[in-house]
Amino acid sequence: MTIRGDRPAFFHLLVSTLLVSVINFTVWFAITFYVFLETRSVFATGVVSGIFLVLTAATGIWFGSLVDHRGKKAMMQVSAGVSLLLYVLALAVHETAPAGAFRDPAGGRLWVLIVLLMLGVIAGNIRTIALPTLVTVLVEEDSRDRANGLVGTTSGVTFLVTSVISGVLVAAGGMTWVLVLAVGVLTLALAHLAAVRIDERAAAAGASEGRGRVDLRGTLRIVAQVPGLGALIVFSAFNNFLGGVFMALMDAYGLSLVSVQAWGLLWGALSTGLIVGGLLIARTGLGRNPVWLLLAVNLVLWTVTLLFPLRSSIVLLAAGMYVYMLLVPYAEAAEQTILQKVVPYERQGRVFGFAQSVEQSASPLTAFLIAPVAQFVFIPFMTDGLGARAIGDWFGTGADRGIALVFVLTGVVGIVATAIAMRSRPYRRLSRRYAAE
Repeated sequence: MTIRGDRPAFFHLLVSTLLVSVINFTVWFAITFYVFLETRSVFATGVVSGIFLVLTAATGIWFGSLVDHRGKKAMMQVSAGVSLLLYVLALAVHETAPAGAFRDPAGGRLWVLIVLLMLGVIAGNIRTIALPTLVTVLVEEDSRDRANGLVGTTSGVTFLVTSVISGVLVAAGGMTWVLVLAVGVLTLALAHLAAVRIDERAAAAGASEGRGRVDLRGTLRIVAQVPGLGALIVFSAFNNFLGGVFMALMDAYGLSLVSVQAWGLLWGALSTGLIVGGLLIARTGLGRNPVWLLLAVNLVLWTVTLLFPLRSSIVLLAAGMYVYMLLVPYAEAAEQTILQKVVPYERQGRVFGFAQSVEQSASPLTAFLIAPVAQFVFIPFMTDGLGARAIGDWFGTGADRGIALVFVLTGVVGIVATAIAMRSRPYRRLSRRYAAE
């Protein structure tokens, strides 16, 4: 693995990002668990998740503007500092609450705690936008794909560690230990990054242009000026739209096959796929045409989605999901590498933020739509309806087979959409633009 550029600064950023990401995701999963354990209200946890996803999508463009108009490292520090302040306030709210104060799902103190923690986690998204722009600064162009692979590995480690510790901390001490750990780790992360020197002189021009403005119109103009870039963002959003099916139904499908304990352990193991995938990219790169690779990877991902539900088998599910997790870093690294090359540096924060907003808005929409459709259409269809009578003898019947049919149809739609994209004019134009840069 060879990364050309300012290697020490880049690896310090990875360490800093790992620390902050682990703690932010731990807080997020912990508050979700805590709300359910305290209130026993599925509706409350659903509302929390929905608000979080909407705010994540809504703030991406604004955060991208902040990253472009100010120093990237400074904004990463601001991100961690805001999260730290909000977690300190949340700890005070939690520790001063009377016994039983958080058991009412409509209680004001509970929602103050939720909002403080949710905003603290969302503030961390500034860092996720700033990091790929700093890869542009710190890493030579021919090594950026490998660097993006290491960023994907960091995400995988975050997922693995969070899966292990969030439930344990909540079980051990409610939100108290979670928040004490969050305050300590973010303080350490702030001190660590303060000691890292990063040369951002190339950002000076971008920082002075439109300072303080969100400038959505200018961002849209930049996206439109790069041939095929708008289509790439729309394609990624469409994939996230289909990916909302996993968000809504995967837990229900897996828990119909194994116990909750086994399901949790399985996802801990599957998360290693993200780590391995990122390390493979860091070793081999993405090749000469990341645009083609992005579409090819998506073709494989949707084929996997089509195949693993054909039989009611935890082995098939685990194998399919491991391939899926292994290849997701390739898709993410390819998109980041493309944007880092074809988008002017002074606009990268806004374009990354715009892409985050568009792409993140798709998954929750599908999740909200597909759950009732699966519950009231596909599950009856494959339990005692026409589907059970027509294909039940080989596909199987029951609630899990109804969910499986949704996965199969999602895979078919994804394969068709990807095949169309690979033959489209925007794909060819973006490929040529990338090669010409």
